[in-house]
Amino acid sequence: MNTKTLLASAVLALLAVSVQAQPVMKDGALADAAGRAVYTFDKDEANKSNCAGPCLVNWPTYAAPAGAAAKGDFGVIDANGTRQWTVKGKPLYYFVGDTKAGDRNGDGKAGVWHIVK
Repeated sequence: MNTKTLLASAVLALLAVSVQAQPVMKDGALADAAGRAVYTFDKDEANKSNCAGPCLVNWPTYAAPAGAAAKGDFGVIDANGTRQWTVKGKPLYYFVGDTKAGDRNGDGKAGVWHIVK
């Protein structure tokens, strides 16, 4: 394989890992399939993310795969150049301070970040 092919394969592999299936309830809170907590941001509007630029460094979007569709309380919006999961219209995010499944270190941060119970 040439360098371009290897680079393209690596980028596609990273993209495949970065998108997640619909959130699920784990231990009383909304999480991804691996058990990582997801959060809502009080400053978001219904079906609109207001977290951009530096905010996304600490609060990456909970990205939805290309084929994801709204189902029940869950929806998908286009935000910050990606498709993002929502719950009841609230965009969902991860917190970089959570290092393993079950961590909830972002809950209550700055009084505007919350896990979904």
